[in-house]
Amino acid sequence: MAIIQIPSEYGYVLLAAVSTFFVGAWHGGRVGAFRKAAKIPYPYEYASYEQVQTASPQNSKLMLAFNAAQRAHQNFNENLPIALGAMLIAGLKYPTAVGVLGAVWSVNRVVYAVGYTNSGSEGGKGRYYGALWMVSHYVMILMAGKAAFDFAMA
Repeated sequence: MAIIQIPSEYGYVLLAAVSTFFVGAWHGGRVGAFRKAAKIPYPYEYASYEQVQTASPQNSKLMLAFNAAQRAHQNFNENLPIALGAMLIAGLKYPTAVGVLGAVWSVNRVVYAVGYTNSGSEGGKGRYYGALWMVSHYVMILMAGKAAFDFAMA
């Protein structure tokens, strides 16, 4: 059985992990603001295709921006558990690298969301500006797998 020692640099990992909490809260507030502007009442998750098609051009644009903000937030929520788990596991072995990758992940989740909402009427193509989150995401997953394997073999 391996004895796991928390490296002194693990604080970087925790800072990166905590940054995701702020990004998640920011996403929620952003969706709320776009919901209000688009006049989409609760409990409706999105503006429907029919609503968007029959709205005035200005309202249609607001609805598409809301849909894009909502989708960016959901994409964030879908990927957050994996990113946090990977950070916390990989950070035991590679704390400085994971601290940097986690920060890159968080910053690019914001870039992704802003790009997505600013290009909602174009299918959200602006989200690709924040695609670096995905690179850091998969690198952290691989690092977590390597760290877990090394701990299991110790």
